[in-house]
Parts: sequence; structure tokens; C-alpha cells
Amino acid sequence: MRKKSELPTKICPVCNRPFAWRKKWERDWDSVVYCSDACRSASKRQKSID
Repeated sequence: MRKKSELPTKICPVCNRPFAWRKKWERDWDSVVYCSDACRSASKRQKSID
């Protein structure tokens, strides 16, 4: 088992906060972009406004 500080992290482009690898993202970590569903939907709203 790894410590949380040893897990890979990414920065969410919507809220600019770092988020760490999660077990449910194990198979598709490379395609994970947003930290949450809220940020994903905020991104879509932002694109529809532009």
C-alpha cells in the first residue's frame, strides 16, 4: 500500500487544485482531466458560453 503523498497527482484545469490518483481511476488515469463531476460540468458550461 502506498502513502497518499506517493500517489501521482494532476492539476484540475477548472479549479486549479491538485487531485490525487484514486482506485476507481486505475484503468483510465491517463484520460482523467477533472477532479470532480462539478468541475467537468462547469467546464462544459464554460465552453457553451464562449
